Amino acid sequence: MTNAAAKQAALLPIPRWEFIALMASLLAMNAAAIDSMLPALGLIGEHFQLVDENQQQLIIYSYLAGFSVPQLLFGPLSDRFGRMGLMKLCLFGFIVLSVLCTIATSFWLLIFFRFLQGIISGGVRVVAVAVVRDLLAGRGMASVMSLIMTVFMIVPIIAPIAGEALMGISWRWTFGILIILGVVNFVWVWFRLPETLPPEKRITLDVTKFLAAYKRVLEVRVTTGYLLASGVVYASLFVFLGTSEQLFDQVFHTSNFSFWFAGVASLMAMVSYANSRMVERFGMRFMSHFTMLAFVAFALTNVLVAKFFGEQFWPIYIFLCLTMACFGMLGSNFNALAMEPHGNDAGSASAAYGFATTGIATVLGYIGGRLYNGTAEPILWSFAIFGLFSLVIVLLTEGGRLFVR
Repeated sequence: MTNAAAKQAALLPIPRWEFIALMASLLAMNAAAIDSMLPALGLIGEHFQLVDENQQQLIIYSYLAGFSVPQLLFGPLSDRFGRMGLMKLCLFGFIVLSVLCTIATSFWLLIFFRFLQGIISGGVRVVAVAVVRDLLAGRGMASVMSLIMTVFMIVPIIAPIAGEALMGISWRWTFGILIILGVVNFVWVWFRLPETLPPEKRITLDVTKFLAAYKRVLEVRVTTGYLLASGVVYASLFVFLGTSEQLFDQVFHTSNFSFWFAGVASLMAMVSYANSRMVERFGMRFMSHFTMLAFVAFALTNVLVAKFFGEQFWPIYIFLCLTMACFGMLGSNFNALAMEPHGNDAGSASAAYGFATTGIATVLGYIGGRLYNGTAEPILWSFAIFGLFSLVIVLLTEGGRLFVR
């Protein structure tokens, strides 16, 4: 840890390791709400006798749709009333909705509860990122966010495994994971995390000022550019999340879905940890631009591999892992670049970034997921296309220059 990072760490209200663990646990609620469901999608579809098997993807996309737009409200609310009251309210709501999902009596009722659960989880995400920005900035924030993402990545590794194990009892038990995680985080926040936004830095509750805060955020070229680029490239990840069970089970006819999914998540975690060690030396722009180019190269290579060698599991899986691993660097660095210019408007900036990342990515991801036709081709092409568009947005944001510190 550099001297600058050590000085910032000294300002944290709890030990650095605990702060990273708590923030990772809060952000992991979103990952758990998605990843623990993945092995059970087919079972849920069979239980509710769905005619269109692609319809089961709505269990993921309804949650993501709820997660996106309300963040635009949660951000200014947290800037006005502070972080902790809103955080506790959202955590309690997450627990209640997790219980309701376990007792849903119809598919569309489950989809409705998942949509509401996404809304509440969006509030947790906005406040958590705003708390990090309240206390850290610049490369120090990027480094801590990378460590948070490294711990966070443990969830995509273990959640599908836990979900698959609980499927032996009933698919409804996969929501039990979310109830436990919600309760743990509620107690942890209540007793260990103090308010991080002092009263003198809060904005007044005024719609015009809410809009003004977003206007200030969107007027910053770097923020707008990277939140758009993030939204487009994250569509690739959402396509993978929505179709991964179908891809592994129906295209490649593999067993142990959770094992193969954990392989992807494990590499993402390792890359995220490597980013935390490298970003303070090379800078956020260098790391994110290098990774963006790598993402496009891996995605296009996978398209060519599938075209010329057929849809064989190992070649496609290796390049799939490499492509998805890029998110271990893109997420934290894009986030830090977008948030860096904002201090008192951290809640609004966090909300705008979260909206773009999940809102744009959900729409594009759903379109890509619905193109699934029993082959890997539309999935692989969507990775390449979204990656190229994201790279173009980064180039426009940086005036055609990459790797500038």
